[in-house]
Amino acid sequence: MIYRSPKWLKAVREIECCVLCGAYGVQAAHRNEGKGTGLKVDDSLTAALCPECHSRIDNGKDMSRDERRHEMDRAIVLTLQKLSREGRLTVQ
Repeated sequence: MIYRSPKWLKAVREIECCVLCGAYGVQAAHRNEGKGTGLKVDDSLTAALCPECHSRIDNGKDMSRDERRHEMDRAIVLTLQKLSREGRLTVQ
């Protein structure tokens, strides 16, 4: 069963970009690995990314596929860390 939560996605979009830039106005970027055609992975595997960082991780030519996946996983962990420190991990 895939976890879907509009409240979780809203919480992710309310924090700053979790890669390096720290910009606000972020998107809840889903992990690309492990999804099916036209399907998104679990909402719990999302990262707070500004549009520029989201595009760079999803489609950037400056990193290999493995590097992009590693960067997305790092961003997801940093997002979880930020939300847990703010007491938001219990959003259902």
